[in-house]
Amino acid sequence: METLTNLESFVRSAETGGFSAAARRLMLTPAAVSRNVAILERNLGVRLFHRSTRNLTLTEEGERFLQAIRTNLDDLQAAIANVAAHRDEPAGVLKVSMSPTLGIGFVMPLLPDFLERFPLIRPEWHFENRQVDLIAEGFDAAIGGGFELLPGVVSRSLATLHLVAVASPVYMQGRAFPADPAGLATMDGIVLRQQRTGRIPVRMMLNSAGVEMPAHIRERIVVNDPAAMLQAALLGLGVSILSAPVALPLLESGKLIRLLPDWYADAGAVSIYYASRRLLPAKTRVFVDFIAEAFRQGRLTKSFAGVLG
Repeated sequence: METLTNLESFVRSAETGGFSAAARRLMLTPAAVSRNVAILERNLGVRLFHRSTRNLTLTEEGERFLQAIRTNLDDLQAAIANVAAHRDEPAGVLKVSMSPTLGIGFVMPLLPDFLERFPLIRPEWHFENRQVDLIAEGFDAAIGGGFELLPGVVSRSLATLHLVAVASPVYMQGRAFPADPAGLATMDGIVLRQQRTGRIPVRMMLNSAGVEMPAHIRERIVVNDPAAMLQAALLGLGVSILSAPVALPLLESGKLIRLLPDWYADAGAVSIYYASRRLLPAKTRVFVDFIAEAFRQGRLTKSFAGVLG
């Protein structure tokens, strides 16, 4: 009978497209994963992968074998994880990806309470402005917005993110306030070039009456990081459309002014992403539930929607 390790090495290599990516997920060496797959092939008497220096692709026999065992393997792993979850307190390294602005400003303050409840969990948090491949890169979860749902990944919505137009009091001194988003076209714009697409998006803004209007801001300064947009706005260099939770504390302190109080851009949902296994490891399950509850009960949901106070 084949060992669970050999079967898991085969399935994860097929899912990730390589021994190295599978090894990172399984916390083994690439050589060990390759050896496990070779043993499985020898025992079955068939070749499961076509191998080259660049690619690892399933043979016809490999495709059939993957379809036959994948669900059963996931069920078996879920059963093992469930037993461990009920036996032990949630523990281990919790690897999570999130943007620096979201993670440091809003998720990090939740960490003391989380660790007080689950002291055996060791956070390994990566702050980066990109969508990670949860399975291939070995992440337990990711928090962000607009992610493509890759195979084997599900999402849970946390809050709706609004964007608001802001400028510093110094910049607005002697300038007329715009009546609607069209009025932003005459002002110096601090705009964001998106790293994933290389584009500068034109935000569609909406008011309480349901009227939509594009915000065509003159591109005076172009940056590729939201933190740089914020700093440029604080320096009085122009108008920027920032995420509401980032802008709100500065609006409340008077360091920034909201130019169109009745208008906002809907940036979609901020969600937490995690593997779609029916029974998650206890450390991941409690983290997902904890973050969702923090957004539901605290000021975060209102903050992300741009509600003052």
